[in-house]
Order: sequence, then C-alpha cells, then structure tokens
Amino acid sequence: MLFKSERKGRVRPDSWLIDKFIETGELDYLGDLYVRYMHLVYGVCIKYLKDRSVSQDAVMQIFEKLIVELPGRKIENFKPWLYVITKNHCLMQLRSQKSKQTHEKKIGEYHEIFMENSYELHHNNESGLDYDIKTLEKCIEELKTQQKKCIKLFYLEEKCYQEIVDITKFELKKVKSYIQNGKRNLKICMDKHGR
Repeated sequence: MLFKSERKGRVRPDSWLIDKFIETGELDYLGDLYVRYMHLVYGVCIKYLKDRSVSQDAVMQIFEKLIVELPGRKIENFKPWLYVITKNHCLMQLRSQKSKQTHEKKIGEYHEIFMENSYELHHNNESGLDYDIKTLEKCIEELKTQQKKCIKLFYLEEKCYQEIVDITKFELKKVKSYIQNGKRNLKICMDKHGR
C-alpha cells in the first residue's frame, strides 16, 4: 500500500514526511511513516508484550499517538525517537496491567476474608450484609495494633507493601507477617461470630 508521497516514485526522508504532515495535517504522510516503520514498532511490541493481538493493537495506538505528538515536537532522528516512544508505550501498558492485576488480587483477598464464612449473601438479606460489615469492622478493631494498621492500609486504602513500610516504618517481612496473621485472625473472629 503506497500513500500519496510514495506514489510519486521516490522515497522521501522521514523529516520531509513529518514536516509535510505537520504543515498539511494530511494523514497520508504519516501513513508513509507507518508503512516504513510498522515492522520495527511491531517487533518492539512483541518483545515486551509477548502477545500478537495485544502487540497489533499497540502498533495502532502508537501511530494514533503520533497524530497528536508530532505537531508539538522537533524530531531530529525519527527512528530512534519512535523506538523510545514504542518502548515507553509497552512499559506503561505492562505497568498498568500489573497494577490492575495487583488491585484485583487485593480485592479478591479482601472478598475472600469477607466471604470465606459460609453465610450466603442475597439481595433480600441486606440486614445480614449490614451485620457482616459491622462484624468485620468490629473484628478489624480487635486486631493487634500492628496487624490492624497493616490490614487497613493494605485492604481498605489499597497500599502496596513498600508504601506500608514507608508509612509504618515496619520492616517489609514484618508487614507481610502482620497482614497474613491479621487476615487469619479476621477469619477466626468472623467465624466466631457465626458468619
């Protein structure tokens, strides 16, 4: 597939295509860059994202990003700049994915504490839900001070281990221990209350 500037029979330099795109806003010029560097961008995406479908989506997102990014920049060497943009996009995507997985894991663990009791919640059982929440709050308050502090920061405020270390000044292994023991003690307390 050849775009407007390539159809004329000569290959234009990257800088010329960028200048023409900025000057006219015509996507054909950017399209020529897309064709020229699509394989490079896809290769970098595969290297980091390790998934063909996700990498193909990333290639499109990166070139869509160029529509916005290019007009505000003066780029001397497009290829290395594009490589850095691509790498950063992939790393941000991986970071976002990891953050989402961590968040989902924390939510899952919190629900596990809350739901591990045999009581089934139903929309007609709202008073039971209120009771369970009150019981959970009461059980959290009954925890030892260090456990209570770490459980609240980890599950309720969604802090990671390192943030809890920074806030509490506890050692990392102590934080992990307080959370693990606090979780176990919460379950015991909830079971004791018959829920």
